[in-house]
Amino acid sequence: MSGQLSGSASVRVPATSANLGPGFDSLALALDLYDDVSVELTEGALQFDISGAGAGEVARDESHLVVRALRQALQELGGRTGGMTLRSTNRIPHGRGLGSSAAAICAGVLLARELVDGDRASNGQVGRSVDDGGLLALASSIEGHPDNVAACLFGGATLAWTDLATHRAQALPLTLDRRIGAVVFVPPFSASTHEARKLLPASVPHADAAANAARSALLVAALTDRPDLLLTATEDRLHQPYRASAMPQSADLVRALRAAGCAAVISGAGPTVLALTASAADTALALSFAPPRWRCMPLAIASAGGVRSASTPAD
Repeated sequence: MSGQLSGSASVRVPATSANLGPGFDSLALALDLYDDVSVELTEGALQFDISGAGAGEVARDESHLVVRALRQALQELGGRTGGMTLRSTNRIPHGRGLGSSAAAICAGVLLARELVDGDRASNGQVGRSVDDGGLLALASSIEGHPDNVAACLFGGATLAWTDLATHRAQALPLTLDRRIGAVVFVPPFSASTHEARKLLPASVPHADAAANAARSALLVAALTDRPDLLLTATEDRLHQPYRASAMPQSADLVRALRAAGCAAVISGAGPTVLALTASAADTALALSFAPPRWRCMPLAIASAGGVRSASTPAD
């Protein structure tokens, strides 16, 4: 194991939208909306400088998700730390189904890699480096499933799964059709991913499972080459119908958008609604359904995932 680390690091991590309708816990997109996070290792106590989304709600102790992920990743990589100052500018809404937890976890593991690699370069310490696959495995073990963290780490569209033999998370970046963009409808209320999962049944009808398998396969084709098929490809029978009662306004918006021809789905566990677009006309049509008091944003797909940032987080 190496000696105690020193130094600082900064990263930028994108929002994500998982499931995309039928691709439950497997398909996800990175979106052009980011949190900036930095850490400076110190001799003192744990300190925080947090602004933006959720600043008044997140824990400011060792239970903070970035700190937890950072500590866990450093333990895996053989690096030790004492105190630290964590700074973050959060733009990803919390509790809305846009991957804020995945972004925090990915920020933590990326910061850990930067610190260990920086220490190896400057001080010759022996902490273990880790490749992107190792980062995915670390992040997925903390998150509990690989879909959001895969898109957050790698950007674009990703297909993620857990290997049945090794139980290790794997991901395949997809070559996204350049015409595809997104509109997100963020409501003024939040939802709990944990509570949303409780609404899912232990089993589903075989016909529904078969329909979702077909739509998931079709969705890969729609995302990579045939955006004209997005509406059909985003049909889902596996999770959204069971969660609709917990977010009726979101479910109503999805139904209205889809009736108008927009490929709309619940983003992750909700309650944000995501509409996939393939043209300016698609975007304009989706935005015409913007509910009052909801935050509605057209967003590009983030081509890159979490990356090293050269500067301290700023607005």
